[in-house]
Amino acid sequence: MAFRPDLVDVWIHRIVDGAPEVLLLRRAPGRSLAGLWQGVSGSLEPGERVTVGALRELVEETGFGPSAIEAFYDLDLVNQFHWAPADAIVSAAVFAVRVRPGIEPILSHEHDAARWVDLETARAEVIWPGYRVALGTLGASILDADRARWFELDVDGRRRIG
Repeated sequence: MAFRPDLVDVWIHRIVDGAPEVLLLRRAPGRSLAGLWQGVSGSLEPGERVTVGALRELVEETGFGPSAIEAFYDLDLVNQFHWAPADAIVSAAVFAVRVRPGIEPILSHEHDAARWVDLETARAEVIWPGYRVALGTLGASILDADRARWFELDVDGRRRIG
């Protein structure tokens, strides 16, 4: 039986002058976990393909659509955590997107700030262990061109390398 995650997480990065930058988003006041720095995160809609949900959440939270995306990656990672308000274990399928340099996010009501930081600063800023693991995978696998091609997806969510 297939396992369906509750959430999708998308870590956005870009390459500027040969160096990677990660986009951190701060959760807005009035929302759960207000003030938390994170990547894109959101729930899947009923019947929605996981990769389609990841790209939809990307657009909803940052405005980054197909013209902004240089590459889309499956990090081969599912984070699980206890979410006390639901008294449940929640899971998140984790992805990464590389966007063109020079573009800036258009934030939804879910976030009140955004900033581009280097990978180590991002890892130091995020709170949840699963976020640090995802950023570590981004650094070790996606920023390595020889490895990245094995993780790359097309915009329909299919592996580029068959």
